[in-house]
Amino acid sequence: MGQITSWLRDPNPASRLQARIGQYYLGWLRLSRNPLAMIGLTIVLSLLVMAAFAPLFATHDPIAQDLGQRLLPPGTPGHWLGTDDFGRDLWTRIVYGARITLYIVALVALTAPLFGLIVGTVAGYFGGWLDQVLMRITDIFLAFPKLILALALVAVLGPGVENAVLAIALTSWPPYARVARAETLTVRNADYIAAVRLQGAGALRIIWGYVMPMCLPSVIIRVTLDMAGVILTAAGLGFLGLGVQPPLPEWGLMISSGRKFLFEQWWVATIPGLAIFIVSLGFNLLGDGLRDVLDPRSSGK
Repeated sequence: MGQITSWLRDPNPASRLQARIGQYYLGWLRLSRNPLAMIGLTIVLSLLVMAAFAPLFATHDPIAQDLGQRLLPPGTPGHWLGTDDFGRDLWTRIVYGARITLYIVALVALTAPLFGLIVGTVAGYFGGWLDQVLMRITDIFLAFPKLILALALVAVLGPGVENAVLAIALTSWPPYARVARAETLTVRNADYIAAVRLQGAGALRIIWGYVMPMCLPSVIIRVTLDMAGVILTAAGLGFLGLGVQPPLPEWGLMISSGRKFLFEQWWVATIPGLAIFIVSLGFNLLGDGLRDVLDPRSSGK
């Protein structure tokens, strides 16, 4: 074990692979020293495990109704988080709802940051009229509140989980474009970029191979911090009936169906609300920790 640690922390790595793995190891050490970041990582990993192995954690069918068991309070034998107005087990629906939440988060995280990264790096590298056009389009999207713009897009596209993901992605890319453009402006005139250009590399190769990798740390930080907003937007669309449709166990939809029982049977709406709160908090804590690791300029360490 000591030899492996020494190999990972070697100040003079013998290969690029060793240097890369050593960087990851040192980053993990910095992240593990942050207790709040580890709490966030634990929450996010728990969400992943719960979504991946939902049938193992669930105790009932998430869709099957049993009107004889409706509105049972938490602590009821067989239903430790209670049941909703159709007699469906809330714990089971929370577990399967994690799959839907993770599905939305993953699709948005794979589409919006990539599109924003492309727009930002192209605008920052070329500058001029192309930069002006792309950034003014970005400003137009930023001028509208994210949820309002997502509501408008879903109203046009129609309700459903795929359309909700598309609407959220279309409203989430502008901040990534801003971040990528700012990073590109700082590196486009660097000496190593000039050297690659003198070797005959084209603009596409420079952007893809040298500029985008420099922007990735900032984009990753932004992605992690924005996941809470994505979850809240998806829950808001579900709450309004424009996102995931019944009888699927989406957390925002569960809050919407339970709001009429809020004063007498509080758990129907409160428990999915707590799930949204805990997962959003986990992504925020993890994002803060990753910012300290990937962007040392943001901390005094």
